[in-house]
Amino acid sequence: MHARRIDTLALDNYQRAARVILANHLVTRTYPDRIALPLIRRWATELREDLAELFGYRLEVTETTARLFPVLDRLDANRPARTVNDRVFDRRRYAYLSLALAALGRAGDQITLSELAEQVSAYCGRVEGLELAPDRAADRDAFVDAVGWLSARGAITLADGDAHGWASDPEVGEALYDIDRPVVFALFRPPRALQHLHSVRGLLAEPHPVQAADAARKVRRALVERPVVYVDDLPTRERALLTQEQLVAEVEIFTGLRAERRAEGVVLIDSSGRLSDVRFPGTGTLAQVALLLVGEIADRVLDIDDPPARRQPAPDPATDLIGQLDDAIPESTVFVALADAPDEDSLDDDPDETEPAAYPFLDNDWVRDTVRALADRYGATFAAQWQADVPGLTAEVTALLHRLRLVRATPDGLLVLPAAARYRGAVVTVRARRTEELFVTAADTTGPEGI
Repeated sequence: MHARRIDTLALDNYQRAARVILANHLVTRTYPDRIALPLIRRWATELREDLAELFGYRLEVTETTARLFPVLDRLDANRPARTVNDRVFDRRRYAYLSLALAALGRAGDQITLSELAEQVSAYCGRVEGLELAPDRAADRDAFVDAVGWLSARGAITLADGDAHGWASDPEVGEALYDIDRPVVFALFRPPRALQHLHSVRGLLAEPHPVQAADAARKVRRALVERPVVYVDDLPTRERALLTQEQLVAEVEIFTGLRAERRAEGVVLIDSSGRLSDVRFPGTGTLAQVALLLVGEIADRVLDIDDPPARRQPAPDPATDLIGQLDDAIPESTVFVALADAPDEDSLDDDPDETEPAAYPFLDNDWVRDTVRALADRYGATFAAQWQADVPGLTAEVTALLHRLRLVRATPDGLLVLPAAARYRGAVVTVRARRTEELFVTAADTTGPEGI
């Protein structure tokens, strides 16, 4: 492992490079910033070998791109593509993005936005139920969101014009883009030919590692890919590995992060902010209300006088997600001659027969009442959109806590996961605004702080 042999003065630089490539998977001359690619190239050889040894990942580095090819052990719906305005992609935007990549792969060095829209519209005609109509504003907005995602990663660069002008009126507005072909080709490199798959399970790693080294890599992958790794999530063999100090220490020295160990599992604490896609605790109404809510949840669950009466096992959301994706695969696109036969035995991802853990359950009424109480107490510090939409605030906040693996959302309420106990007893200080101020800055209206 190279990280153990790197000079102490240079180790921090190497660990920063490791966090950047683990967090982004694709690094270009402009994405995520202009210093990332030179940093990766500086340590390319060491990173390539350590990533392969520790995680089974493959790293390809060129003059203009660095592409990490991870091994997926499970699907995760908590890291969707997002627009430049941080809106989650829907099915239409994902479809436009995929078809735009296909069109760019066949294009020259430049393309106008209207030409790209025409090609994507033509491809949409081959997909039942999908359409890109340039005369429909909703379609144009979704298409521009997909183009913006590509532009942010350097696949295309605006040379002239304005995409939003085209979205407002395609008869008047136009945009010209330069195409970076290496980035386009690096973006879409599936490990298997998609036309050969009956199920998205074919994109995942083998479900049952047969070698000790494979099982260890799977545990290390979980540590860097999940916000929290719970012992109860792992089969028996991997649970034993998670408790090994050496295995966790290897991930610590590679990433520069500190592991926090508890009986229930392990979490890597990212104080650098370069590996986590969500900072928590954080600023803004959603993050602050989430912290307040998880503190209330922890107090409620750990109340020895009135603990929650109900406990139940947590469902595996990946199972439902796989079923939904498989149901959406058009059978007409599967190349039957080379397609993998559906493997009925693979439907059980984990043959471990350990009794699933049961977690405290809080119903939706309790969650709604608690957020309403927080809004009544601190609502004056919330962003305006949430002051008037407490139900929407509740949905967003619980989704954030679910994404952080502090709770597991169910149709009836929340299952409280062990890491939520870290936030028991959060202390809130509300900064009072001076009444004589006529103008305030954004920093003066951030809401609860000091938590």
